Amino acid sequence: MARKKLFQYVGKTPIIPISAKILTIFIILLLLSNFMTNLLSINLSQKQKNVLTNQLLVNELKEMYITAGNQYQIYSYSKNKDECIEALKKSAASTFTMDNSCALAFDRTGKILFFTSNNGRTLDSFNDKEVLDKLNKDFDEGINQGSVSFDFGAGEYFGIYKYHNDWNCFIVRAELRSDTKREMYTVILISAAIIFGLTIVFLFVGLIVMNKIFGNVKAITKKLYDMQERQQLEVINIDDAPNDDITYLAASFNSLSVSVNNLLTTFRKFVSKDVVNKAYSNHAISLEGNQRELTMLFSDIKSFTYRTETLGNEIIDVLNVHYNKVIHAVHEATGVVGSIIGDAILAVFGTELSNAEKSVKSIDAAWAITNATAELREKMAERRAVIEKKRKLTASELRVYEAVLLDVGVGIDGGTVFYGNIGSDEHMANTVIGDNVNSASRLEGLTRVYHLPVIVSDYIKKESETVTDRYKFFEIDTVQVKGKTEGKKIFFPMDTEVEGSEELEEKFKVFADALKAYYKGDWSKARKLFKQANMEVCEVFLERMGRKSAPAKWSGIWTMTTK
Repeated sequence: MARKKLFQYVGKTPIIPISAKILTIFIILLLLSNFMTNLLSINLSQKQKNVLTNQLLVNELKEMYITAGNQYQIYSYSKNKDECIEALKKSAASTFTMDNSCALAFDRTGKILFFTSNNGRTLDSFNDKEVLDKLNKDFDEGINQGSVSFDFGAGEYFGIYKYHNDWNCFIVRAELRSDTKREMYTVILISAAIIFGLTIVFLFVGLIVMNKIFGNVKAITKKLYDMQERQQLEVINIDDAPNDDITYLAASFNSLSVSVNNLLTTFRKFVSKDVVNKAYSNHAISLEGNQRELTMLFSDIKSFTYRTETLGNEIIDVLNVHYNKVIHAVHEATGVVGSIIGDAILAVFGTELSNAEKSVKSIDAAWAITNATAELREKMAERRAVIEKKRKLTASELRVYEAVLLDVGVGIDGGTVFYGNIGSDEHMANTVIGDNVNSASRLEGLTRVYHLPVIVSDYIKKESETVTDRYKFFEIDTVQVKGKTEGKKIFFPMDTEVEGSEELEEKFKVFADALKAYYKGDWSKARKLFKQANMEVCEVFLERMGRKSAPAKWSGIWTMTTK
């Protein structure tokens, strides 16, 4: 049988009923009031007792001082020091009233002249050096009497002292501080026990009364807790609720529930997850943004114009099937969708937690998008095979078939960009702006040139290599895209966990040697190695070089004439 929980929970957080809070506050105030009143009374009594104790110690020290003077006179005649000291101890002990009362005398070096205590303790020397130094300092300054606190291992003592010139020592009458407080602690414990006992009785009575009064609140809040768990607004049943202000609040909630639920569902579909989270936590969205270190992924459908002309309005259905998988891949990799423009999608990584892992996540998403598109092509090929077992496709059907065989390119770059909300108070959009965003789009365009599904920048390569060795990065080329004045290295991120990666890696090693020769201007050697690598990307370089030699002042940078 499952154990019943005392409180409702939202996640791991207990939600305490308002009746319990009111009762708890009342009990705490009652406890504090009674306890503080008793404590104040006891402390005042203890303070008065301490004053009387100090006065008593002063009087007893006077008697000890006079006795010490008398005994010194006797010692001067009899020369029997031990007998005089013993008389002093007996005289001091006769005034003891507490378990650890003590009297002692010691010279300025700490040597004990005599020590007597009610607990039978013995003492060879006064070993509280800090106190001894203080007494000696005061003595040198002309102060030979006063109060003193010391500790020689049995706890803190407090008392009165006076220097006796005949015996050349400090005479002290003291009491253990804990002895004076013991009685106070006993009274406090007894008072506390009585207070807590009465409080427990009041607590049970209060719980019964509060549960009766706030029964309606409990039923309503339980329903609200259930809604919170499911993240869905519903109507609260108030048919049997009493006619009070709490029921009125529940009725008002019900009138808003349906419309808010619809708006919330719509809101979640049109904005990115981090914007929803921010709106949920801040209860508002404003025009704001800042510089962030983010990773941008740009994916575009190849030959989209041809597909649109062929499919007409049905291209929307194809796009929805495609984006359903693409957006899921982005979200699975903790990315957010920045924008969807026709056949292209921009995804952003690192908006919630900006670290080096964001680049790895973007590559994960890139390959998930590529694989999802490949799976869709495989399904269409299987569908074609089923149909062609019965008949051949017509020319128009073949055009439609080719149009739905979607293929995408993915470009990824990262760096410092502006990320936030722009627009006006009437309409705003969450966006990312920066040169690295444009660069991701350009890299996606290069996938068509180099016949590769994914191309990334040097930024993505370096950041990913600090996190994982799953992806091996092979340099493809150094390109100066249109609108830029400097060349930029581009890379292919090979997934080492997929089938055939070892064979592909061997080919890319040959490709890397070919690329080195290409950069150095040894195009003859580069042509041989590119042919040996035997990859589709090599055809780009073979076509680029033709049978020519490297041009004069060859820098190894290829300038693109189109975006």
